[in-house]
This record gives sequence, structure tokens and C-alpha cells, in this order.
Amino acid sequence: MTIDTEKFKKRLEEEKQKIENSLSKLGRKNPDNPEDWEPNPPMSDVLSADPSDLADSFEEFENRAALESQLVDQLNNVKEALIRIKKGKYGICERGGEEIEKDRLEAYPAAKTCMKHTS
Repeated sequence: MTIDTEKFKKRLEEEKQKIENSLSKLGRKNPDNPEDWEPNPPMSDVLSADPSDLADSFEEFENRAALESQLVDQLNNVKEALIRIKKGKYGICERGGEEIEKDRLEAYPAAKTCMKHTS
């Protein structure tokens, strides 16, 4: 099977942009490490805030942090897939060395393993 890496590269780059756009709404790039993202802190004034408003603010922060973490994982998977394309290793199962099924790549272009080695 021949994989159209240009097609998948384009899809992965589009996905990368979408994820980064979503991340920018939830957080910001870490000033100490521009490759890292961090959630925006709660906007409440801790000293003058109503306790229930403060609790709501921190709960919202925790929810944003959890979603941000999932998006960072997705972004890292996409970046790794783009690196595999550059190295000529895209579409090769990392566990068994066989080709990843085209249907799997169509469904999830950042796949690292074939269906047999999915866990």
C-alpha cells in the first residue's frame, strides 16, 4: 500500500491549527517554554470574592485545565505524526513494524499503531 503522505500532512497541519486555536481560548503558551501550554488562571480576587463565586471560579479553572491537558496530548500526537512524515516513517506501526491500515489512518491520521497493536 502506498500512503499519500502529502494528503495526511495537510490534514495533520489543519488539525494542529484547530487544536492550537482551541488551546488559545483555554489558556496561553508558557512564557518559559513556548512549546508548552498552561490554562488561564481564575480571574477572581481571592480576598474580596464571595466564597461560592470563588469555588465556581476554581471549578471552572479545573475544567479548563483538564480540557487543556487533553488538547495538549492531541497536539503532541499530531506533532509526532508530522515528524514521522518527515522521517519517512509515517504509516508504520511503532510496535510491530507493519503498515498501519489505510482506514485507520483515514479515521485517525495521528495513529502510531496498526489495529492489531491498538491497546
